[in-house]
Amino acid sequence: MAMPAADPTPGPAVLTGAGVRAPALGRWGQLVLGVLCMSMIANMQYGWTLFVNPINDKFQWGKPAIQVAFTIFVLTETWLVPIEGWFVDRYGPKVVTLFGGALCALGWTMNAYADSLPMLYAAAAVGGIGAGAVYGTCVGNALKWFPDRRGLAAGLTAAGFGAGSALTVVPIAAMIRDSGYEHTFLVFGIGQGIIVMLASLLLMAPDAGYKDRMLAGRQTANVVTRRQYAPSEMVRTPVFWLMYLMFVLMAAGGLMATASLAPIAKDFHVDGVPVSILGLTLPALTFALTIDRVLNGVTRPFFGWVSDRIGRENTMVLAFAIEGFGILALGLFAHSPFAFVLLTGLVFFAWGEIYSLFPSTCADTYGDKQATANAGLLYTAKGTASLLLPAFLAIQTQTGSWQMVFYVASGMAFLAAFLALFVLKPMRAKFVAASH
Repeated sequence: MAMPAADPTPGPAVLTGAGVRAPALGRWGQLVLGVLCMSMIANMQYGWTLFVNPINDKFQWGKPAIQVAFTIFVLTETWLVPIEGWFVDRYGPKVVTLFGGALCALGWTMNAYADSLPMLYAAAAVGGIGAGAVYGTCVGNALKWFPDRRGLAAGLTAAGFGAGSALTVVPIAAMIRDSGYEHTFLVFGIGQGIIVMLASLLLMAPDAGYKDRMLAGRQTANVVTRRQYAPSEMVRTPVFWLMYLMFVLMAAGGLMATASLAPIAKDFHVDGVPVSILGLTLPALTFALTIDRVLNGVTRPFFGWVSDRIGRENTMVLAFAIEGFGILALGLFAHSPFAFVLLTGLVFFAWGEIYSLFPSTCADTYGDKQATANAGLLYTAKGTASLLLPAFLAIQTQTGSWQMVFYVASGMAFLAAFLALFVLKPMRAKFVAASH
C-alpha cells in the first residue's frame, strides 16, 4: 500500500484559514480516536451472542424472545443515525459522541439488572441509541477527513467496530462463567462507556475548504460528485434506494450469523469441541468468535483500500460473491468443528466490508458536506435487515434445521453481487456525470 500523503494538519494545534482549530494529531489522530471509540462499542453487537444462552438459562424466556432485544438494539442503533448525523454535521462530533458513550454505559448497566423482557428490550433501545450516535459520528468524521482515501478511512474506522471485541471474547466468556452475565454486563458496560466519553473530548471536524485542498490535482478510481446533496435530495434518487436494497441484502446474512452463532454451534454440536489451528487450541465456538472478530475487522480497511484503487462496485462484486459461497459452504460443512471455525471466519471476512464500501460510495455519490447524515440514512438499511432475523428464526424453527436459512442468505449475497456490477455501476456513473 502506498505511503500516506503529507498530512495537511500536522504538529501542534493551529488555526486554519477558516478560523477552525486543527487537531494536534492531524487527521490520522482523528482516525485513531474514531477507531478507539468504535472498538469500545463493538461488544454491544458482537458480544451479545455470548449472553443469550445464560439469560435463557436463568429466566427461560426462550431464545426467540431474547433475540428480540438484539433486533431492537440494531433498529435503534441504525434508524436514529440520520438524526444524530444531522447534529454532528451542524454542531461537531464531540457532543454527540459524549452523549452516545453515556447511553452505551447505561444500556449495559440496565441489562445487568433486567429481570423482565420489557426491561431487557428497554436496555437494548438505550444501548442502541448510544451505539448509533458513536458509530455514525466516527464514520462520518472519517469520510470528511479523508476525501482522498474514503474507502480506507471508513474501513479502518468500521474495523474498530468489527474487530474491537476480538480481544474481549475470551475475558467476557470467562467472566460470564466465573461471575455471572450480570456482573459482566456491568463491568464492561461502564468501562467501555467511560473510555468513549474521554476520547470524544478530542474529536473535531475539518474546515469547509479542506476537501478541495486535499483533492486538488489528484486522480481517483471512483466517480465523485462535485455537487453537495442534502439528505432530502438524496432520498429522491433511484441510486440511493438501489444501494439501500443491496445493503439490506448483504446485512441480513451477517446479522443472522452474529446474533445466532452460539445457538448455531450448539445445534450442530460443535460449540465445546476443541479445535487446534497454528498451535492454538480453543473450543470451536470461542475460536470462531475470536477469528470472526479479527477478520470482520481486517476486511473493512482491506476492501476499502481495494475499492480506492479498483472502484467501489468492482470490489463489491468480489466481496459479495465470496460471502455467498461462504454462507453456502457453512450450511454444508458446519457439522465439522474445524470447518465451522474456518467458514464462519470467511463469512465474516466477506461481510464486514459493507460498512466501509457503502459509506464511501455514498459520500462519493452525494458529497461530504452532509456525509454523516447521508451515510446515516443509508446505514438504516442495517436496521431494516434486522427485521429479517425473526423470519430466519421462524424458518429454522419450522424446518428444524439451519440449512434453508443458509440457502436464503447465500442467495441474497449473490443477488447483491449481480446488482453491484450490472445495475449500480452504470446507474451511478450516469448519475454522477449528470450532477457535475
